[in-house]
Amino acid sequence: MTDPIADYLTRLRNAIKANHRVVEIPASNLKKEITKILFEQGYILNYKLEDGDTPQGTIKIALKYDPVDRVNAIKGLRRVSRPGLRQYTGYKDMPRVLNGLGIAILSTSKGVMTNKKAADLKIGGEVLCYVY
Repeated sequence: MTDPIADYLTRLRNAIKANHRVVEIPASNLKKEITKILFEQGYILNYKLEDGDTPQGTIKIALKYDPVDRVNAIKGLRRVSRPGLRQYTGYKDMPRVLNGLGIAILSTSKGVMTNKKAADLKIGGEVLCYVY
């Protein structure tokens, strides 16, 4: 597999479309950080890191649905920077997702963070994905 982040986003997307409650994803340090950001921003209900057959283990993510009409909190996931075409941004031209309603997840020199936090710290980095 050449792009594990795209695989992560695709597994989430497929679980949302199939109305699953929980999705299991092979873990890596970058995926753990992205999952932590999704939890802090309120896009997922909860997550659990489990040791399993693989050396890194797995991440179990509980998806968040509206109790009344069963609409998921995540409307869209889009991979921006790919292995064949990296997308970098500076803090002055930070991307806005859905005019500020969504978030962009960046990989910076200070770690993985949202576009709002990176703009506050005045650092740029690689734009991993958009979540809205």
